[in-house]
Amino acid sequence: MVGANLRSYRDVIKSPGALRLMLSAYPARTAYGMITLSIYFKVQQSTGSIAVAGLAAGLNGLAGATTAGIRGAVIDRFGMIWPLRVLVPSYASMIVVFSFGEGRTELIVLATLLGLTGPPINLSVRPLWKLTVSPERLRTAFALDTASMNSSAVIAPVLATTLSLSFSPNLALRICASLMMFGGVLLLLTWQVNRWRPEKKEEKTPAIWRVKGIQLLALEGVAIGLGWGAFDIGVPAFGTLEGVPERVGFFFALMATFNVIGGLAAGTISRKISPLKAFRTNYLIWAIVSLPLAFTHMDWTLAVVTILLAFFGGFQQVFYWEITEAIRPKGTAVQTLGWLWTIEGSAAAAGTALGGYVAEHLSPRYCLAATTIALFIGYLIITKGQKHLASADRLPTEAEDTAAIESTADTTH
Repeated sequence: MVGANLRSYRDVIKSPGALRLMLSAYPARTAYGMITLSIYFKVQQSTGSIAVAGLAAGLNGLAGATTAGIRGAVIDRFGMIWPLRVLVPSYASMIVVFSFGEGRTELIVLATLLGLTGPPINLSVRPLWKLTVSPERLRTAFALDTASMNSSAVIAPVLATTLSLSFSPNLALRICASLMMFGGVLLLLTWQVNRWRPEKKEEKTPAIWRVKGIQLLALEGVAIGLGWGAFDIGVPAFGTLEGVPERVGFFFALMATFNVIGGLAAGTISRKISPLKAFRTNYLIWAIVSLPLAFTHMDWTLAVVTILLAFFGGFQQVFYWEITEAIRPKGTAVQTLGWLWTIEGSAAAAGTALGGYVAEHLSPRYCLAATTIALFIGYLIITKGQKHLASADRLPTEAEDTAAIESTADTTH
């Protein structure tokens, strides 16, 4: 069994252009993994304020989230070449300009503008695998691509933290810009980008917001977004106030690692239980393991809770996308994911901005407590409205399972 799985991965890597596609996307994905912490440390060191740093990081995330659906629509309309040609150099240039910023207002404005120019790297890469491998290898290719993407999320926070604290946030930002430009150019040079064409939309497709299940997931996304936004600023603020900011990258890397492990583990059972049942059961466990979060310190206690949160969060992601696949209107895969992330990402950005103020004027522990509260609220929303997700209360088909794995990319980028 293990040997067969390894052969499947080997066959994918041997497919013409597969390894090049995966490696080409890696630098840009690493840049995206670095940017939030690089912005945080730049603004915090420039202004001396955690609240302002949280606001800048939050507005950057908000700008990126609110335009995710638009960027997906642009790709569907015009293809990948011109959006990447325009946005990659624009984004890299804006990072460099931001690194020269000094004043509080200047940094906040530049961070916001930076979020608006983010190139859709992950939205671009995922469809390209359909050109690269045969249909029977597509799920393996998506799994391999997801592992590659998440491994960059392990390395990037550590790199951003180390460069920012050992040298300068400006250096971290400029390396981030270089990685984005390098990766964007490599991606544009692949044959898949030049050959890919947008799919034709189906006629008479209902608006996604008329689907009650999508409305429910959007409401749940607001709660979860606020909670995780608070977490994203609470941890670096916690490290700063406890005098161990160098540990921040480690915790985010730890989270990314066990998120991958959780997702892979969920993949082994996703076809043996209905997505809705698995989602609700895992949701409750996820919320329960978060209970000690506000009582941890920047040591092994936070590490243990982070591992559990990330592991069950990885589980949750797989079942979430299976539910989305089951309830969305046909022909709306990209826009459904893009607009759901617009809502959740916008809420996360608001949570980050608000969390920065709370962390500085009250305590980062309130931010961590907000994460736990958000998880329980999300669970209650899904439980109360589960009748609107009834179409997901069955075993997923092979096509839906593959689509769920395909959709685990960060659709903001």
